[in-house]
Amino acid sequence: MNAGLMSVAADAASSPRKAPIGAAGLAAMPRAARIASWLAAGWIAWEFGYYEQYKLTGNEGSVHLFTILSDWLGTPGGEKPFRLFVATQEIIAAVLVLLPWTRVPGAALSFATMAGAIFFHVVSPLGIDPYGDGGVLFKEAVFTLAMAALILVLHRHEIPGWLWRLPLIGRRFA
Repeated sequence: MNAGLMSVAADAASSPRKAPIGAAGLAAMPRAARIASWLAAGWIAWEFGYYEQYKLTGNEGSVHLFTILSDWLGTPGGEKPFRLFVATQEIIAAVLVLLPWTRVPGAALSFATMAGAIFFHVVSPLGIDPYGDGGVLFKEAVFTLAMAALILVLHRHEIPGWLWRLPLIGRRFA
């Protein structure tokens, strides 16, 4: 492990207030880790951005998918708010993950979003292959989840600093 990263991790373990976050945390990482972080962030932003055209415009396939989910959840007619909520969440995650100083919260939001997508594909009537295309949507969700997890692992030294900044409960991490 890089000596600089070990020092950063030791500081973060001793006090979350000292944990560098954002660009400072990115600068403390080895070059290969910084490149991997940027590539993973780029994938997440591209993936979310690409699918927004379908969610925000009310594409037939997207409407069908969210109708199945809203009916299954017992909220018939709730397709549009559900679809737009997920779209908004993905836009926020895409922007946060691209900015070095908010990459960790963006990756955490991306991870949670994709974990939810995978959960609903597995347990709901959607299934893993709702469009009959070999499960492309599901596979992309799994890969995007893996990219978010990679970012969280690479930036794990920043997590205590972010947790410490949470309102109300953050001070418990000190």
